Amino acid sequence: MSQTTSNSLLFARSCIAGYENLVVWADLLDAINVFPVADGDTGTNLRVSLSPLRDCTADVTASVQKLTATGIGNSGNIAAAFLSSFLHADGELTTLAIEGQRQAYNAIHKPVSGTMLDVFDALVFCLQEENITFSTIRNSLQEAVENTANKLLVLEDAGVVDSGALGMFVFFDAFFQQYINGKAAPIPVMDLFGSKLKMSSSYQPEKSDEYCVEVVLATDKKDSALSEKIANLGESAVLVPGETGTKVHLHTKNPEDLRAQLSAMGNVVSWTDEAIDPLLHSQSDTIFANNQIRILSDAAGSIPLSIARYYGIILLDSYILASNQALPESLYLPEKLYPLMKKGAKVSTAQASNNERHLHYEAASAQYGKVLYICTGSAFTGNYSTAEKWKEEHAAGDNFEILDSGAASGRLAVMALLTARFAETGADATDVIALAKQLRKQTKEYVFIDELKYLVAGGRVTNTKAFFADLLRMKPVISPHAEGVRKVGVVRNALAQLEFALGKLEKQKETSKDLFVLLQYSDNEPWLQEQVKPAIRDLLPESEIAIVPLSLTSGVHMGPGTWSIAYAGK
Repeated sequence: MSQTTSNSLLFARSCIAGYENLVVWADLLDAINVFPVADGDTGTNLRVSLSPLRDCTADVTASVQKLTATGIGNSGNIAAAFLSSFLHADGELTTLAIEGQRQAYNAIHKPVSGTMLDVFDALVFCLQEENITFSTIRNSLQEAVENTANKLLVLEDAGVVDSGALGMFVFFDAFFQQYINGKAAPIPVMDLFGSKLKMSSSYQPEKSDEYCVEVVLATDKKDSALSEKIANLGESAVLVPGETGTKVHLHTKNPEDLRAQLSAMGNVVSWTDEAIDPLLHSQSDTIFANNQIRILSDAAGSIPLSIARYYGIILLDSYILASNQALPESLYLPEKLYPLMKKGAKVSTAQASNNERHLHYEAASAQYGKVLYICTGSAFTGNYSTAEKWKEEHAAGDNFEILDSGAASGRLAVMALLTARFAETGADATDVIALAKQLRKQTKEYVFIDELKYLVAGGRVTNTKAFFADLLRMKPVISPHAEGVRKVGVVRNALAQLEFALGKLEKQKETSKDLFVLLQYSDNEPWLQEQVKPAIRDLLPESEIAIVPLSLTSGVHMGPGTWSIAYAGK
């Protein structure tokens, strides 16, 4: 494709279309991830690594420059290396693709065929052809992905295509459809790759004693021999040059020794290490084979991604905007958010685009058949109306049921979790929906706010009210309902907050002693573990009590020190 990009807005929209399509299939990418290790994080890493592309209409160049810094994991760093060269609106695509290909290969210490590199190779070959069409690009990249299943023994054993290669396919599929045709309407990947998206039931990966390490290493000079030395310190080495130093991805059995060795070579600007946890089960389609209906809900409910996956809940993310970066809510760490807020950093939230949400609805319906979307209450977001409109306009909507929960945070989480548990028993879809409606009436939540200044910053209350409440050291108690948030009380301290919660539970005992209680923390998990949970356990010994992070959408608006209790009869 020799034509230069003349419309930077079209190019930006193409980047966004590619990222949004990638987000939709990220869970599937995680589920079939077996190479270089079966740690089930390819989709997650790509979502984080390419997140600067989510909203790049203002400045494509600035967004692309962030890719190297945000790259994580093997797949994320390699994709960032290619795309940081390829995605330039003022360049000729064939030349840019060749440079991206070169950067990707240079980043990898031991390039392997049967990976996303094959997709880059196919793209470069394609773009050099004359009279290129979108169909030609899709067919070529699809063939490259399909062939990965025959190039690596581990993929053959697992019965799947390479996860990273598929990730790049879904990105480019939407990117070029938007770029060439002016509109992205990607085909669900099941229709393209069929059985190669389901892990073989006989496949079980080997256990690992390695750690995945991400480092930024600053050195005095560029030295190819030094890069070789760094790469030889571990496995799955990827090295990408950046503004503050070389981004290093390695797998190692001894992160402490590795850090000491790297420190002798330069300045360790940043460091993270995480134990590799192999995916010790086959794809979730097999685990939830009894389900007559699958549950979709919003990450604005207080359901961590790990728990959502355990119960087969599909999460639709909002985005947390902080430190000049936008990350999916389910992938943003509370321990990073609240210190920023305490320092006075500007933090906000943003909804996924309508297009991203529509793609989620379509993908869920295509992948799981019948879906129940228990969405955040319409008093809080426009998710319900967005889903309803999509359902009316699409044939797939016949298998897409929507329930306005009238809830947010913990109340939404309790409804989704208990409904998903019931669905897992193989209950009829009609009965599952009926239970969700019943829980909408029965589930209660009380949120205890420590300081009003965060609600003021978000425009939720006036400065005058905040001033007098803080002056009197009063802490409001609020409760989300279908009509919106209600203030249901004020207390003076943390002990009074606990007494308030116990009083509500004591009253609930009159109708049910067997409750599911969900406690949610912001930056105060020890308080809930050491004080709140034992007190509730004494009051309700027969109840199930879980502790999870407060929805970060709620946390951004309510601030550090906030905690919440949501519950329903089991």
